[in-house]
Amino acid sequence: MSTRITIQTEDGVAPAFVFGAKAAPRVLLLIDGIGMRAAMHALAERLSSEGFHVLMPDLFHRLGAYTAPDPRVLFSDPEVRAAWFARLKGTTADVLLRDIGAYLEHLGPAEVGVTGYCMGGRLALSAAATYPDRIAAAAAYHPGGLVTDAADSPHLTYDRIKAGVYIGAATDDPGFTDAQQKAVADLLAGAGVCHTIDVYPARHGWVPADTPVHDEACAARHWETLIALFRRALST
Repeated sequence: MSTRITIQTEDGVAPAFVFGAKAAPRVLLLIDGIGMRAAMHALAERLSSEGFHVLMPDLFHRLGAYTAPDPRVLFSDPEVRAAWFARLKGTTADVLLRDIGAYLEHLGPAEVGVTGYCMGGRLALSAAATYPDRIAAAAAYHPGGLVTDAADSPHLTYDRIKAGVYIGAATDDPGFTDAQQKAVADLLAGAGVCHTIDVYPARHGWVPADTPVHDEACAARHWETLIALFRRALST
């Protein structure tokens, strides 16, 4: 069961949901690019049932009230996909990272774990690089856009990470290719960051139960790796 709260960010009030006992080790869960919906709540609820206090903010609070698109339609209809991502144009990496500070402040001074999916996975790793003294463990599942040709490619900040890192990549994911995986692995290794990059036999977006590419076996393995990471890094 969740409790709805609000968190004041620099750019307005963000709705958020908390799950689990307040005294439990704390985890920040970052949603995917499809938005807040029942499938995200199910992930947070499951994680809290493993003994964690979970904060799940709505990363898209700048949109105001909205209804997340049906993932099956979003994956299959280019017009729906283009319209949705056009709405998210102002939700840039910079503003998302600025919000992370408010979410971490809400969680209190203790070190936390952070996990995310797709866009949220990319943000989880950037958060670990931006707030290295607050984040003890960072997980990213089927993330995309970690490596770009831009001078400010997200992966170039990963040498600042102090957290243990777990990345669950997909075999079928043009947003995180073999070459990009190697670039991330090389940078993390060179910086001495304890990390694992596993490749799952799945397509981008396999974890949430409402996507057309959901893979039950890979999602189950994701739970095993995520819970193990957090139990190692956070006091339970």
